[in-house]
Amino acid sequence: MGIMNNNDDLKVLVEKLNFKEKVDRSLHLISEAYKKYGDALVVANSLGKDSVAVWDLAKKVSPKIRGFIVTTRFKPKETVKFMNDTVAEYPELKVYKSDVKIDGELYKTDPDKCCDLLKVVPTRQAIDEMGVECWVTGLRCTEGRTRVDFKEVEERDRGLIKLNPILIWKEREVWQYLAIYGVKVNPLYAVGYRSLGCLPCTHITNDDNERAGRWIGTSKCGGECGIHTRPLKTSARK
Repeated sequence: MGIMNNNDDLKVLVEKLNFKEKVDRSLHLISEAYKKYGDALVVANSLGKDSVAVWDLAKKVSPKIRGFIVTTRFKPKETVKFMNDTVAEYPELKVYKSDVKIDGELYKTDPDKCCDLLKVVPTRQAIDEMGVECWVTGLRCTEGRTRVDFKEVEERDRGLIKLNPILIWKEREVWQYLAIYGVKVNPLYAVGYRSLGCLPCTHITNDDNERAGRWIGTSKCGGECGIHTRPLKTSARK
């Protein structure tokens, strides 16, 4: 049975595999998926530490692999500059952004709707326009309470495979990879952020949970924007 169809115990893999074994496994997952899906395999790059690690891994598999970035009007200026610099280096990264009108401070009054309009909808657009059959993410099962039930290869939408090649990596292993291979990261990490999002919804905290600084004071605190929990394929929403 190939690695794309494995049923390995993720909790065991998290603790049992060493750093090199995890990197090799991630490369193998991306390589096997790329052989199967070719240009229909696309990397979702959030510009966070995990995404840039996955993007670097994908480029090691093939420089032809494409990707997309979903940005919003609320991204910090540091993230916007980092995005522009990254796209200048990798023009095969396509940027998607929603300019839909939003009333008031929707991120405070209804953060779920705000994320849906500004992040989920553009992600659906990217999936549709780029002809994606397999999208690659930087999800990790050790990152927070909302990310423990994902698999390395899954099909949450019919006809859309989701590949999570660094799912079993720990936070320190991501930083180890970035340091070893000299991968550029968002400068906001240098001032203490551990998980990056939109400016009004992202804070520095001392909590052990990496995502604890997201959506503080709302029902979404430490949660998800929706792109990993809501249907993305047009056919799946009908």
